[in-house]
Amino acid sequence: MSALTTEKLSETVGVKILGVDAERLVADEDLPGQCLELLERHSVLLFPELHAGDAAQVAFSRKLGPLASFPNFPNEHVMIISFDPDNPNAKYYPSNDYWHIDGSMDEVPARASIMSAHEITAEGGETAFASTYAAYDALSEREREQFAEMRVIHRMARIQSRTFADPTPEQQADWARFPDREHPLVWTHESGRRSLVFGASASHVVDMDFDRGQALLDELQERATTPDRIYKHTWSVGDLVIWDNTGLVHRACEFDRSLPRRMHRSTLVGQEPIQ
Repeated sequence: MSALTTEKLSETVGVKILGVDAERLVADEDLPGQCLELLERHSVLLFPELHAGDAAQVAFSRKLGPLASFPNFPNEHVMIISFDPDNPNAKYYPSNDYWHIDGSMDEVPARASIMSAHEITAEGGETAFASTYAAYDALSEREREQFAEMRVIHRMARIQSRTFADPTPEQQADWARFPDREHPLVWTHESGRRSLVFGASASHVVDMDFDRGQALLDELQERATTPDRIYKHTWSVGDLVIWDNTGLVHRACEFDRSLPRRMHRSTLVGQEPIQ
């Protein structure tokens, strides 16, 4: 097994992986295990200007774990994130501007996301990441005890209404199709490490006054996403980025949505937290 050469992307999140091309991504049988180990430690992995293509991205992603399916897209294991008029999910993507985790409206959120840049804008459109492992580690002992058993309700209307403050009846009916999901506030990973799970879909805390619960979730997010804790990735075409979905929150940064921007994302199926 040849060791990977890496460079830190920030003090709290991320490493760049050097010396790996698209051919090695698929052919190196040791690479997936090495990447999972690095992902556990650093939460974000960048393969710069890899230009892997969907087939190679999916082949590599399969080696990391089982993949989610997206039947509305040409490749069922690749969600295309764009504002193209024919994109079946485009109406939901404005909410990506807010701190979130992928799959919060699933029974179990995604384990990890793998995303490559196919078309980018000249300005804006970065992706920002903030570690929620670091957010947990920064809690006081009293807070860790207080939050240990808390459960949080995630709601589609909560995240979408941030963009659409005056939704139409059709939008409200569409959002209501998604059942509420309940996830732990403190997510215990197989490694034993703990992170916090919140974000724009987090509506309220179970068995807590609604407004107090929302205020707590907002406060935790503000503490986790101060500028010194954020890594903001400026994309180049061909970049491939992997992130530990329940170990951080991420968001898309502002860009001109009338201009083409197209990202291709494969997703590892979620794992239940350790109880």
